[in-house]
Amino acid sequence: VQLQASGGGLVQAGGSLRLSCAASGRKFSSYIMGWFRQAPGKEREFVATISWSGGSTYYADSVKGRFTLSRDNAKNTVYLQMNSLKPEDTAVYYCATKSGSYDYRESSYDYWGQGTLVTVSS
Repeated sequence: VQLQASGGGLVQAGGSLRLSCAASGRKFSSYIMGWFRQAPGKEREFVATISWSGGSTYYADSVKGRFTLSRDNAKNTVYLQMNSLKPEDTAVYYCATKSGSYDYRESSYDYWGQGTLVTVSS
């Protein structure tokens, strides 16, 4: 399984970015997708996850109402739309995949992408 995250960059506070994660090597539509992030000097934390159908999503409180996770199973891709970005959103963002039900626990995810850096300036 390979996950390729992209879309990171430098943005001013209040701005928007859309991250993408393209998957290959497994039946994409059958698996849960999630996003995590790791800020400098901090542990990796959960951001959002989406069910295999895209019908259910779950967000960390810190991003709820600002970030939207969606997926296009025909394109084997998930999208994380990030609006109203804050300096504290600065981190390397990782996508990951797992089987079963969606979950916020990092340890339950089987495969990880390489990460994409998001920097939000104040």
